[in-house]
Amino acid sequence: MREPGTEPESILRRCGLQVTAQRLAVLHAVVAEPHSTAEEIEQAVRTRLGAISKQAVYDALAALTERGALRRIEPARSPARYECRVGDNHHHLICRSCGRVVDVDCALGTAPCLEASDDAGFEIDEAEVIYWGRCPECVKETTTRTATRGMSDERRARIRKKQ
Repeated sequence: MREPGTEPESILRRCGLQVTAQRLAVLHAVVAEPHSTAEEIEQAVRTRLGAISKQAVYDALAALTERGALRRIEPARSPARYECRVGDNHHHLICRSCGRVVDVDCALGTAPCLEASDDAGFEIDEAEVIYWGRCPECVKETTTRTATRGMSDERRARIRKKQ
């Protein structure tokens, strides 16, 4: 059960947006799969609603991001991704192998988590940190692949079966 005010309809109203089927479907898609790309969200919305234009999905994402219902992150060498965890200054872990994205709370202190050595007069309200590496599944897969290199397919299959 969701906490009061976290239903998509309530989020839209709180953000001053009209409740439409497209916006609801976009919110549902992001709640179901945080850190999705616009293309992945479009596919989920199309599954939920049927026919919808790519532009309608992008317009909904833009409105929801602008009004603070969604957060857009833009990791280097990756398409923009969207999440509904807003209102805090958390960071992300990203797997270089499979692209999996995981939220991670601030390392130290309160928002903005990091103090610039020289703020150049800026009023800093957010710090973005992305940790890059490999997720446990990709590490395990690489380790298994390395350990079984040179083995017969039959022996490799027996090892995988035991795992």
